[in-house]
Amino acid sequence: MKEQKKKVEEAAKYVLSKIKIKPEVGMILGSGLGDLADEVQDAVSIPFGDIPNFPTSTVAGHAGKIVVGILEGRKVLAMKGRIHYYEGYTMKQVTFPIRLMKKLGINTLIVTNASGGINPSFKPGDLMIITDHINFQGANPLLGENDDEWGARFPDMTDAYTKTIVKLALDIAAKEGIPVQNGVFTAVAGPNYETVAEIKMLRTFGADAVGMSTVPEVLVARHAGMKILGISCVTDVIHTGEKTQSVSHEEVLAVANQAKPKFMKLMKAVLREIPA
Repeated sequence: MKEQKKKVEEAAKYVLSKIKIKPEVGMILGSGLGDLADEVQDAVSIPFGDIPNFPTSTVAGHAGKIVVGILEGRKVLAMKGRIHYYEGYTMKQVTFPIRLMKKLGINTLIVTNASGGINPSFKPGDLMIITDHINFQGANPLLGENDDEWGARFPDMTDAYTKTIVKLALDIAAKEGIPVQNGVFTAVAGPNYETVAEIKMLRTFGADAVGMSTVPEVLVARHAGMKILGISCVTDVIHTGEKTQSVSHEEVLAVANQAKPKFMKLMKAVLREIPA
């Protein structure tokens, strides 16, 4: 644990030497959703690989850099891309960016992803406000020694996605005329897509959408006492009965790109009102 804290401190020291503002809201922009970071003003861009101890992204659609600046009047740190468990990293490496954000003083996290829709009412391009999650990744970033300075040994997850902020996002979407869904996100390890039997199981368990990220970051953010909002872009539907649609990563990125205008509109509107 001491070694991990030292690594976080080294990363924070480097980032602070490069930026001019102290960010208050952190954002993780998932597959195909990173273009929002291009609208950050007075931006300082730092590649993941330049930050000490920071893992690098190896997945198409993840640019692999942090962008710090002003967006909709808020001081933000946006991750353009993320780190995934299936890339071969440990859970502590996957969630290293969250520890860094917290060290930089960020207490509010907006985490986004691309997902497969399991709920029969979902269609490609839908945005889903995450109300809860199920962890089927078979691992947890909080395993091992706990440091009480970082968070409680047994963090409560009944309010993992901060209810007041979830309600705020739903109200903002209604006010702005942005159609959204809401539901339970399930994280699996990947990198393969799900079998027909797995899809049926997940739906039976109450999942509305499934993906390969987000839950580890939320576990650590909650452990660190951060307020959290999750938004999932449904890029394909996998609830078509006995058979499912074939899907590729290229198709996922294409649908995320089509959903980008309403995603960016929602994110900007939320940023204007979300408490830091």
